Amino acid sequence: MASLKEMRNRIASVKATQKITKAMQMVAAAKLRRSQDAAENARPYAQRMAAVIANLAAGVSGDAAPRLLAGTGRDQVHLVVVAAADRGLAGGFTTSIIRAARTHIDGLLAAGKTVKVIAVGKKAIAQLRRPYGDKIVESFDLSASRIMTLTTAQPIADLIMAQYEAGDVDVVSLVYSRFKSVVTQTPTVKQLVPAVVEAGAPVTDLGGATYDYEPSEEGILETLLPRNITVQILAALLENMAGFYASQMTAMDNATRNAGDMIGRYTLEYNRSRQAQITKELIEIISGAEAI
Repeated sequence: MASLKEMRNRIASVKATQKITKAMQMVAAAKLRRSQDAAENARPYAQRMAAVIANLAAGVSGDAAPRLLAGTGRDQVHLVVVAAADRGLAGGFTTSIIRAARTHIDGLLAAGKTVKVIAVGKKAIAQLRRPYGDKIVESFDLSASRIMTLTTAQPIADLIMAQYEAGDVDVVSLVYSRFKSVVTQTPTVKQLVPAVVEAGAPVTDLGGATYDYEPSEEGILETLLPRNITVQILAALLENMAGFYASQMTAMDNATRNAGDMIGRYTLEYNRSRQAQITKELIEIISGAEAI
């Protein structure tokens, strides 16, 4: 059995840990509010861009369609962009993303496809290096980026475009965590290239009017489609950030509660040991007095 001094040290150590987890929970809660607003504010822009692309794509077909929309005509080489967290202490947030990515990648490999990987985030790099180290073509450490902007997402989009235009890849997919609520973040696999025209995208009501585009639909799509890749990546990074702080807040809340339970158990054990020691000392004093 541990001595009273060791038990006091344990209690003090757990109390210090509890203060840290409580502080991290409060910081995560404060950052979650801003991150959630940023993620939710980015959604309408991405949705409207998807609607514009859907409307324009309806007017182009065949050889006139841009390559980012029509594809290469092949489905052999897949580039998978895995976006996860740069830091830990967030429960199973990163693990769920990596699990979804591995399921997607293993399915492609089982189908005989060639897979290349871009890892975004320190945790994604660390967890993907062992199983797919030979397939990682580039990695991005975003730990220094306090605020996610288009400038943050642009290098990733540029690398995707370079790989696609060089004919090195046929299909590009993005794996990230979609933020739904504080307790729910859903790992999501989204195809970026060829661009998927969403069936549910709102269609602009022209009121019977006929529009002539200047430049042509093809010319507008040639500009919008690369921009859409950047926007989709930025939206995914913002969703990830909101999900990360939500998971971290929940994990630190659980850690704080567990620390409180440990303090209660250690305190009860300490009091019992102290009482037993006092009782023993009293018995020794009484026995000595009786012996005299």
